[in-house]
Amino acid sequence: MNLFLSILATALYGVACARLFFSLSRAQPLQLAPANELGNNANNKANNKAKGLHQSSSRRLTLGIAAIAGLLHLVVVLSQTGLPAHLLLPFFTALSVTALVIVLLQLLLCLRHSADYLGLAAYPFAAVTLLASQSTANNLAPIQGQAIQLHVLLSMAAYAVLALAATQAVLAAIQRHFLNAHKPGGFMRALPPFETTENLLFALLQTGFILLTLSLASGFFYLENMFSQHLAHKTLLSSIAWTLFGTLIYGRWRYGWRGRRAVQWTLIGFGVLILAYFGSKLVLELILQRS
Repeated sequence: MNLFLSILATALYGVACARLFFSLSRAQPLQLAPANELGNNANNKANNKAKGLHQSSSRRLTLGIAAIAGLLHLVVVLSQTGLPAHLLLPFFTALSVTALVIVLLQLLLCLRHSADYLGLAAYPFAAVTLLASQSTANNLAPIQGQAIQLHVLLSMAAYAVLALAATQAVLAAIQRHFLNAHKPGGFMRALPPFETTENLLFALLQTGFILLTLSLASGFFYLENMFSQHLAHKTLLSSIAWTLFGTLIYGRWRYGWRGRRAVQWTLIGFGVLILAYFGSKLVLELILQRS
């Protein structure tokens, strides 16, 4: 059953991504007529209104398809992890859980922001990791205890939010490049103003930083020794990432840091954070074949 639901969810993710790509690539600026051409102005307003209604309907359908895929993904994840009784998180299952959280966050963002474009990265990633998780053998010991499970889930939520922030940072860099080159055409037409894009980046960074702080605090509080041999590298790398994100957020507040510096710090911090958990998990489980 999990395989069937995974294939169906993957197909829906693919449809949503294709519709989103088609919609964004065909985005057109509004047609504005000179003020003295009243007849043409009225026609353009009517055309713009009709176009807006069509785009709104198409957007709702695309997000609805992605939401159905996310619900199917959730059913598979609950079955694979064993929640709420225990928590099984082999490498690809952990990636699938993180991808699911990314999709759900992206859909929530779309309720208040024009963040549809993030689906171009979120939906394919969710589809690939969901299918990959079907090949995972559950030979790991389950994570017992609600406190430790809470710590792990907080960590994965932080990874998901900061993954969206990293995606947003890449997009902001691309958008800034095209604007500086005075070529804001094509896909760039569908994006919100650069200031809005950058503000959303820092909103995601702040949310991810709070979740990462809670994750580290819960680890120090609930785990017996965060600097034991099998946890030392995770603790150290996570703390470095926390410091990088915290410094960037403070620099934004105190000195107005933005642009290339914000993108670079975001990507470096996210890279260190990924190494902290998924990097070590990849080496231990898939290369060294250890649980």
